[in-house]
Amino acid sequence: MSLTWEELDQLAQAGQLDRISARLVSATEPERLAAAKQVEAGIRSLDPDLLWRSDHQPSAGWALAVIGCMPTAARAAALLGRRSMRSWSRTAPERFLVIARVRELPWIGELGVRLAERLPARDVWSEDWQFTAALLRAGGAEPPVTEGFVRGWLDDLLRSWLQSPLHRRLREDPFLDRLLPAVFEIDGLGAETATGQWDAVPQFPAAVAALVAEGRLDRKVILNSTVDRLVRGDRASALRPFAMLHEALDPTVDELASHTLDYARLVPDAPSTIAGMAQRALRAVEEAGRLDLDTLLAVSLPTLLRAEKTLVKVQLSALERAVRREPERAGEILETVAAAFSHPALDMQERALALIGRHTGRLDRDTLARLADAAGSLAGDLPVRSAEVLGVAVAADEPVVLPGLPPVQPVTEVPPPIGSAAELAEEVLLLVTGETALGWERVLEALLRLPPAEVGTALAPLLDRYPHHFSEQIWAPSQQRLAYLGEAIRVLSGRRRGGGLWNRMIRALNTGRRGGADSPFERNPEGVLSARVAEISVELTRCPVPLLLATPTHVNGSLDAEVLFERLTRFEADGLQPWRLDLEQALLRLPRPAVPDPALVERARRLTSPAGRQFAVWLADGGLPDPVSTRVEQWVGAKSPRTGRVRPDRVLVDLRPARTGGLSLEKQLLTLERPALPRYLATEDPAESDIVTAVLPHHREAVAAWALPGLAALADQDVRGGGKLLPLLAECTGPVGPAMILALAYVLAARHESDRVAGVDAFLTLAAGDSPFAGREPSATGCRSFAAALGAELGRLCGPDSQIKLTRVVPALTDAHRAGATAAVWDVLQHALPLLLPKPPRGLPDLLELATQVARAVRASADIPELAAVAGRSGSSRLFKEARRLQSVLTT
Repeated sequence: MSLTWEELDQLAQAGQLDRISARLVSATEPERLAAAKQVEAGIRSLDPDLLWRSDHQPSAGWALAVIGCMPTAARAAALLGRRSMRSWSRTAPERFLVIARVRELPWIGELGVRLAERLPARDVWSEDWQFTAALLRAGGAEPPVTEGFVRGWLDDLLRSWLQSPLHRRLREDPFLDRLLPAVFEIDGLGAETATGQWDAVPQFPAAVAALVAEGRLDRKVILNSTVDRLVRGDRASALRPFAMLHEALDPTVDELASHTLDYARLVPDAPSTIAGMAQRALRAVEEAGRLDLDTLLAVSLPTLLRAEKTLVKVQLSALERAVRREPERAGEILETVAAAFSHPALDMQERALALIGRHTGRLDRDTLARLADAAGSLAGDLPVRSAEVLGVAVAADEPVVLPGLPPVQPVTEVPPPIGSAAELAEEVLLLVTGETALGWERVLEALLRLPPAEVGTALAPLLDRYPHHFSEQIWAPSQQRLAYLGEAIRVLSGRRRGGGLWNRMIRALNTGRRGGADSPFERNPEGVLSARVAEISVELTRCPVPLLLATPTHVNGSLDAEVLFERLTRFEADGLQPWRLDLEQALLRLPRPAVPDPALVERARRLTSPAGRQFAVWLADGGLPDPVSTRVEQWVGAKSPRTGRVRPDRVLVDLRPARTGGLSLEKQLLTLERPALPRYLATEDPAESDIVTAVLPHHREAVAAWALPGLAALADQDVRGGGKLLPLLAECTGPVGPAMILALAYVLAARHESDRVAGVDAFLTLAAGDSPFAGREPSATGCRSFAAALGAELGRLCGPDSQIKLTRVVPALTDAHRAGATAAVWDVLQHALPLLLPKPPRGLPDLLELATQVARAVRASADIPELAAVAGRSGSSRLFKEARRLQSVLTT
């Protein structure tokens, strides 16, 4: 009986692989070849998504049909590479090869090559690689040296590390000689050699070194490949195994000398561990008398400016040895040492100056004059000391010229409104991929302004294309805004509205509640937008209006009072009453001028509708009063290992309205009472986006209070990504109180650099705006600026009972200083140091060093008793040195 696709497909769908194999083996070769076209057409007609909808894997049976019927490797590879065949390799390779041997296929190795070339460069499935390797071995073919196949080879070797030692498996591997060179050549593969073991130490370097030691691999080739890989560079994690291999090979002096120039290239630019290894190699060459001085000097110039102090110290030591070894070139060498005068760390500058001071007797007058010119880069108290060391008058002490902060730019106005239903559909699609406040406001405005029939027709297809996004989110109730929008689209397109979600929306809107089991809207400021979207869905047919009052005029959510007056005037002329949440959000978005515009207030008083009268009173009263924010400590009852006293685990802020009555949203947004114990997995924290800030664009203190748990987690839980909210808060208006200060402190102390960069951006914005501090806390007494209050807060949070790490804050403040906020940074430092000096935390010497640089830049003169006490102590630790240096600058 002839073979047919229908028969083979039926067996494959039933998962009967043995019967398929038996049927193909028993058939004659002409019968197999005759079925090839049917098999090819059948596989090409398969649904590519069938694999993901099936409980079993029919593609394994189809693959057996391919190897049993196809006449060439090219046609077989084309079919096996189709999406519908994605999991065919999960069958046993031997089952596949039995059929190939029965057919006596000469192209099984070629098939393996073709499949190997199709392997993706990343995320290679182990089954795919193992099956392909089995075909290559069976056909005696050389594997292609592609990134995907090499990655799969490494992964297979390292995954089976429990079977036998890695060096034994490498020795016996038939692909070793062909594929090993590619491990050194392909970027990123070094990181792959660290996978597959229980411990964190890669086994690959030791295994390769063992094969070199026994002669299986050529030592010169491996050493050259290792050094070449290090020189070409890569991520530090990818270079680490090659550095370990270099150490395991333990090169001789002759081998090191042959790579002198390679090591010289590594020292200035390579990751610190690789650069340190290169410095050790050059030291060995130097001790053998085979390091040329010109090479050393060329390496030293850029190396002396590296941030890693250990590398700088080693290089300075090498230069001092060179001075003693070749005194006739002392001037040239010491001028190279003077490059360290531009190092950002004062102790490195001081070390370089001390080195030069030990050898000034070897220098002529011209060299001393050039060194004196270079000493102009010294900071802190070092310029004065350099005059004593060099015996040459140094230019008068001038403050470092730093760039000033640019003025605060006015907030950008919103772009033109959406012009058509088709454009609206595109904007809604953007919300599916990523929500923004401006995107939502543009969509909601167009939803009411454009013709309902056109909107319904344009948006209805999105409900079918993205059914999950526009349906109720049972497992994520805080992410339902698109579901509420879906209800509005169903209303406009004439579709049946949702049952349970629709009813819960109506109940929550009628009661005005947000948060809790009986309301689908979030309690935090983000929930206001959710409630507004739901309000639109419900009121579209119940009480339609031509436009939204709350649509902002500026991208930060602010709404111009004149524009709101015009909108309310139109509502009165049409005899319409605005929706409750829409009106309240509009009022909350109005700016708060120091003195209300009397002409606008007078015109508003002529409005006769309830909404118009409420608007007039709001303007006359100056808008929403600032809430009362109070710093609160959350306690865990743990004992501090340093002081033995109970320490607070987190510091947050409570809110309460400054008045009774007012809007319903006012009470909800300005009432916040934190629990006594911290909640690290709190579900009511708002998102880190402009959706939050756009609700209260002129009350950043209130928004910051809601966001504090998430921002604190950046510092005390090492969470990533929440810092982007802080620059948005800084761009809003309103007084800076305890919540904003704590938010700044937490983000500046974040674990991840991207978040700290956001904190620096916010700091610069506040510094450029000369933001005053409006806290009422007793601990904030005397803090007139936000920077002074931030310094006092950092002094408390970074102390011995610290919630955050000072070592993270110092680089952030350094960046702010270099960006031009020097005066604000000094304000921070002079209020933080008195609290930190009595019980110094880790990182205080670095903070003192920064304070010295900043104080000199602003020509500060201050009396800090705590600093004087530390500076007056005897001792040679860096803390005492930096304290004395700062004290000298402040009192000179």
